[in-house]
Amino acid sequence: MIHSDKKHYVVFGTLALLIVLLVVANLFLGSVNIPAQEVLRILSGEEAEKASWTFIVWESRFPQCITALLCGAALSASGLILQTVFSNPLADSSILGISLGASLGVALVMLAGGGTIATGVFTLSGFFSVILGAFLGAVAVLALVLFLSSLIKSNVMLLIAGIMIGYITSSLISLLNFFATAEGVHSYMVWGMGNFGGVSLEQLPAFSLLTVVGLLVAVMLIKPLNALLLGPRYAENLGVNIRRVRNFLLLATGLLTAVTTSFCGPISFIGLAVPHLARLMLGTSNHNSLMPVTLLAGGALALLCNLICVLPGESGVIPLNAVTPILGAPVIIYVIINQRRIQYFTDESIGNRGRGS
Repeated sequence: MIHSDKKHYVVFGTLALLIVLLVVANLFLGSVNIPAQEVLRILSGEEAEKASWTFIVWESRFPQCITALLCGAALSASGLILQTVFSNPLADSSILGISLGASLGVALVMLAGGGTIATGVFTLSGFFSVILGAFLGAVAVLALVLFLSSLIKSNVMLLIAGIMIGYITSSLISLLNFFATAEGVHSYMVWGMGNFGGVSLEQLPAFSLLTVVGLLVAVMLIKPLNALLLGPRYAENLGVNIRRVRNFLLLATGLLTAVTTSFCGPISFIGLAVPHLARLMLGTSNHNSLMPVTLLAGGALALLCNLICVLPGESGVIPLNAVTPILGAPVIIYVIINQRRIQYFTDESIGNRGRGS
């Protein structure tokens, strides 16, 4: 039996190697068949046989690959944080209505605004209006959740309030769909399928910076997350300000969800399934090991999903949200069936920390 520390390094190294292989596969494979030697020439800065191949690799495959890696890590970190904060194995970024807030913002732009955001100062249309609408919608719901968190002490009650916010936003989206044009409904439906290709090469630095900032905040809060595993009273005895930590965690989750949903659409199951997958691989709920493995596993799963989406080749690209449930749902079913085993991981982590190990 592998020692827990060695097991962590084995899992970490395996996932890192898997990510390297998936990055290579995402750069070399796509809906357009480009010879491997031509891809190597393009990546080394040389001229390709066709100019269109250079455009595809640098303007499509490369930003899509980086976006999938960061988006998978961001959604997985958000799911892990929320599952710990609310002690709920079925919690993810959609449970507080933040991703639905982004969807409502896009619905207002596409269905009510005709794809345009117009104010007295400026008018924004096209893809940028969708990004801005999604971001503002997610931030608005996040602000509401943070306001409620200052009034509601109980995590369970805050969770219920978040679910109610989600129901309200879903109802508003349904009403907007009912009164919208067929073209608007179609555009909104396509956005709702999810797509890692929503970040251009010019937008990639801003997307990466915002995502990395959110991930750094999540990593910095590993110690409070471990304290929350022991229960609120024990955490308070350790000097943890529960309300302040919860607000910081919600803020990090909100930032990650807002950025990823704005650019890539609402992506299902990655944030829900990956934290459980990481727990099963490690056999522990200690966030010192669990957080980095969750980030790597999320990035690897997102890259795999992106690769599967382009398998039809010239026949088209499969919608992202048609692939993620196929990979994520079996993990959740396994967790439900083996719930006691997952609980054992948690109990073991708490016991070890209680003994000072």
